[in-house]
Amino acid sequence: MPVNNQPPPPTTEEPQVIKLDVDFDGTVYWNGEVIPNRQDMEFRMQNAAQQADPPEVHLRPNKLVEYKHVAAVLASAQRLGLNKIAMIGNEQFAD
Repeated sequence: MPVNNQPPPPTTEEPQVIKLDVDFDGTVYWNGEVIPNRQDMEFRMQNAAQQADPPEVHLRPNKLVEYKHVAAVLASAQRLGLNKIAMIGNEQFAD
């Protein structure tokens, strides 16, 4: 069998990204839009996870939010199949 030692060609498409912000009071924003309840958030996550190439999730918690709100968003995303998750904005916690 021939062996291909060439790296795969670089993709020119940027990955789709869902930006989730969790505000100080636990309010979740999906790409800047307020999510009214957990059911709506999970419905959106389930639809996103069913795409041929599921999007990345960039999660940015507010510095003052209780961790339980962030953990609930993380748990829902993972349970529903969104496994490419990045925490962003961590520099705000450096102080």
